[in-house]
Amino acid sequence: MIPTAVQWLPTSAHFGPQLAETLSIPGHAINLHRFPDGELRATVGPAATTTIVCCSLDHPNDKLIALLFAAEALRRNGARRLVLVAPYLGYMRQDAAFQPGEAISQRAVGALLASTFDRVITVDAHLHRTPSLAGVFPGIDADNLSTAPAIEAKLRAETVAPTTVVVGPDEESRSWVAGIAGRLGLACSVARKVRQSDQSVQIAFPDATLFAGRPVLFIDDIVSSGGTLTACAEALAASGASSIEAIILHALFPPELMTAFGRAGIRSVRSTNSVPHPTNAIRLDDLLAPALRREVIGTPESGSPP
Repeated sequence: MIPTAVQWLPTSAHFGPQLAETLSIPGHAINLHRFPDGELRATVGPAATTTIVCCSLDHPNDKLIALLFAAEALRRNGARRLVLVAPYLGYMRQDAAFQPGEAISQRAVGALLASTFDRVITVDAHLHRTPSLAGVFPGIDADNLSTAPAIEAKLRAETVAPTTVVVGPDEESRSWVAGIAGRLGLACSVARKVRQSDQSVQIAFPDATLFAGRPVLFIDDIVSSGGTLTACAEALAASGASSIEAIILHALFPPELMTAFGRAGIRSVRSTNSVPHPTNAIRLDDLLAPALRREVIGTPESGSPP
């Protein structure tokens, strides 16, 4: 049996094969078949002692079932260690029961994946009241990687104008927006947001005079309905921003919303490839591969001596 290999679900073929190539280990696609009644059949490739399974968990329902089936087949065929690489991790928003009778999806999905895998690696998980990923996946290794280095590398390569203001959508974003802006030597600001519904928010910038005549780079972790991004762009345009560009960590919105973003004054939208999307422009291979080095037998971890 080979020591380490990568396998990926069909919806993660945008990064699974590249990850195997970067790590110089075998890779294999996991085949899924849907029966007429909706049930799934999963067929995995040859198991390795340590098998890295790639599956970004946007639209997660079918994928969770497919992961359970794949893990069963891999364990039965000899895999001793299973590592899930899920650059986007769904079901993290519901970390408490806000109404009587509500399920806490974060707790349920966390327990499910912790009982199936030995390690989970994700990127900028959408955590609110949960202080760390260790609280989501009890008893296993869990890594919540930051996209900041990948975003900064992209921006440094483009030579961003020194007058650019880096903007975040709310107070929760302040620490990482300020970090990126600080390391690039740029000003930053965050919006004051009041959410009225899933698709309606009120946005205000206490320091709106900061934007007059200056380019703005808006950075958000998740865009799904597009309401926050549109409202922020309209407020920034009204404050006199000379241009507005957006970088999204996890692009979950339908591509047809790009037209509405353009009407709101957004010149460009780019995203990481945590989920496949037409706006993908920032690859995460250089972020994920070092985190996986210790899983590859005979390969030293990033930063350690050979």
